[in-house]
Amino acid sequence: MVTAELTADQLTAVEQLIDRVSQRQRQDFGHISSDLKADGTLITACDRWSDAAFVEGLAEIAPGEGVLSEEGSKHVPDSRAYWVVDPLDGTTNFAAGIPYWAISVARFVDGRPSEVFLDVPALRQRIVALKGRGAFRNGEALTAETRLSANSACVSLCSRSIRVLQRKPDQPFPGKIRLLGVASLNLVSVAMGQTVGALEATPRIWDLAAAWLVLEELDCPIRWFGADPSHLEPGQDLSQAPFPMLAAASVPQLNRLLPWGEALSEG
Repeated sequence: MVTAELTADQLTAVEQLIDRVSQRQRQDFGHISSDLKADGTLITACDRWSDAAFVEGLAEIAPGEGVLSEEGSKHVPDSRAYWVVDPLDGTTNFAAGIPYWAISVARFVDGRPSEVFLDVPALRQRIVALKGRGAFRNGEALTAETRLSANSACVSLCSRSIRVLQRKPDQPFPGKIRLLGVASLNLVSVAMGQTVGALEATPRIWDLAAAWLVLEELDCPIRWFGADPSHLEPGQDLSQAPFPMLAAASVPQLNRLLPWGEALSEG
């Protein structure tokens, strides 16, 4: 029977599963080769192992709840509750020996994220957000006040959104640009106070699923520039479905960056 919220035992079991996958990824880091997928992106044996571990593990933790993942089924499950997983977000960094990648696990209920986990194995950091109950980093509560007091001047762009600079060559970009190479961490950097905004041109649902709830729990406004991921339909194929978006630390920051976000859809 599907429940609206995971039990304490289930939450603990998910964290233990992530611990196991995170440990394996740290062991494999620097000792693994990559292949090209059909879409030209990289994949490693560690991606495949991690995905299989999550599919098997989540089926035991929450029976009857489907799993949508970057390396597995990309169709929206028909269960009321289901999981959206990116077992290794930042494969290019991982394969190149850059110690910055993430594990993104999000449970959706009635089409929206309910419990999410974003793990950064190399930094041994984990962000957990529970709908209506806040967001936490390594067990410590994150707050909007802490985020707004960080005084960051950085804005995170993905490699594809960098083209907005070419479309406004006569206007200085309103921030110090950072490209982290990990979509989920680009977005969650706003909630952490590391950046004042993040622009993602082509994120897939597994890229944004966990960061989405963290942003909402910390009152970070989001603007979607295409499809709204809260309107997914059972059976929908999301393999080629991007959800371009802008996240910001505040409404004034969102408005300040909005022309650059809108430039994504020009031309």
